Order: sequence, then C-alpha cells, then structure tokens
Amino acid sequence: MNAEPFDFSRRQVLVTGAAHGFGRAICQAFSQRGARVIACDIQQEGVEQTAQLCGEHCRAEVLDVSDEDAIARLFSRLEAEQWQVDTLVNNAGGVVGQTGQPLETVTLKQWQAIVDVNLTGAFLMSRAAVSSMKQQGFGRIVNISSRAGLQVSLTGIQAYASAKSGQIGLTRQLAHELGPWNITVNNVAPGFVRSNAATERQWEAMQEDGQQRLLQNIALRRLGSAEDIAHAVLYFASDWGNWVTGQILSVDGGR
Repeated sequence: MNAEPFDFSRRQVLVTGAAHGFGRAICQAFSQRGARVIACDIQQEGVEQTAQLCGEHCRAEVLDVSDEDAIARLFSRLEAEQWQVDTLVNNAGGVVGQTGQPLETVTLKQWQAIVDVNLTGAFLMSRAAVSSMKQQGFGRIVNISSRAGLQVSLTGIQAYASAKSGQIGLTRQLAHELGPWNITVNNVAPGFVRSNAATERQWEAMQEDGQQRLLQNIALRRLGSAEDIAHAVLYFASDWGNWVTGQILSVDGGR
C-alpha cells in the first residue's frame, strides 16, 4: 500500500460531467494530488475552464456520454496515445432542463433523455473503460448518484429518481462482476448541494420556508459543497478503499 493513500501521482483519471459543480471539484481534487486527469463534458466552454483551473496535467474532452460512437472514438484515441484509464468517475447526469410534472404528461422522449445521461451513460463509460482496467489488474469506478436514488426525489421527476436508483443497482452488480480483476465499483449519493444552475433554481423555488424545512431535516443543519462530494470520491479511489466495493455512501449532512 502507498505510504500516502491520497497520492494519485500514478493514476490516470477520467471524470464525466466535468464542466461545473461536482465534476469540476472532483477533477481539481485529483489534479491537486498528482493525477493525470481527463475532464469530459458536453459543454465545451465549461470543461475547458475546468482543465485550465486544474493545470497542465488535466485535459478537456467534449463528450456526450449517451453517444456510444463518440465514447468509442475517445477511448480509441486514448489507447493510441497509450493512456490507460485506471480510475473512472461517472458524474454526468442531472435533469437536462426538465422540471417535475404529472406522470400522464411525461413523454417517452423526456423520460429517455434523463435515463440516457444518468444511467445509460454510466453503463457505456464503464463498458469502455473496463478492458484496460482488466489488463492492468486494477481499477476504480465511482458512480455519482443522488439521494433521489434512495428515496423520493426533491425534483419530482420520475425518470431522474428511476435512473439514479438504477445506477445504484448497476454499481452493486458491476462490483461483483469485476471484483476478480481487482476493480472496485462504488457509489456516492449526494444530498442537496447548490452546485449548478439547476440546483440554484430548485433552491430559489423552495423559497425561504422550504429552504428552512430542508435545513431542519439535515442533522448538521447546513448544506454541503461540491468539495464534500469530491472528498468522498477520493476515498473510494484511494488505497484506503482497497477492500471496499459495491457500497453506496450518502454524503448529505445526515438525514
């Protein structure tokens, strides 16, 4: 075991959903600890800003995680460049601009858009990364779900709750499948964090009374930060997480 369990200087890390919020904080956390990082997101300007903030050992890649062909092209290029991703953080997700609405008004297109980004994307990225991890005899996959996958979602969006719950199931299944190759698969389930434009809109929509009710239901009586989520990811990716797999860590201030 490394004498410094949070030294990632030999790691090659790929993070999706890296243009802002959790993804940006995760990229910065790994970069600050020596890792080479690929920051991926569909939003070019945001992901390039993330790479700039992280420094010379981080590069930006514009990627739609629901695009199977684009993922294949990315990993083909990485292989040609002798990149061996050993740590994958499936952070891409969100509500893709949607708001809660009655079930009978939800279209299949709306449903599929959320499932594609939050669940199918994690499947496609994990599938693309796992061959290299098996060859190395080592890998770390960390999925970022949500408390929406564990209980009723604050968003009121059926597809979001379903996709996040499905991602937790995927985590547990892959942990058992990939364990023989020394690949761990774990899940971080954040509570409500004001980390992007969508969560800011949610916070404002709650108004003061709703905001206070939310805070009163948190044991620590405060919201967390994107850095709190990044620290949980670092644990699962570190040497201290060597014998931990198939687990879901709620990072929510206590509920």
